[in-house]
Amino acid sequence: MILALTSTGDVLFAEVIPMSTATSATCPECEAAVPLKGDVEKGEIVPCPDCGAELEVIEQDPITLRLAPAEEEDWGE
Repeated sequence: MILALTSTGDVLFAEVIPMSTATSATCPECEAAVPLKGDVEKGEIVPCPDCGAELEVIEQDPITLRLAPAEEEDWGE
């Protein structure tokens, strides 16, 4: 269940009910339900089953997802 959709600049955040009862969150890209395991951790990357976007868990209570940052090449640095 969604509590609110909020945006900061270009980033859209989906906030859902507290983690203890959450079983899914909403994809900020396509608004599909993203199933989550009960012990999801901050920083974890989860895929959206509909659009395939990689989403990062940025808060646990309430669970908040955002598009995961693209990995940059480190060129051996």
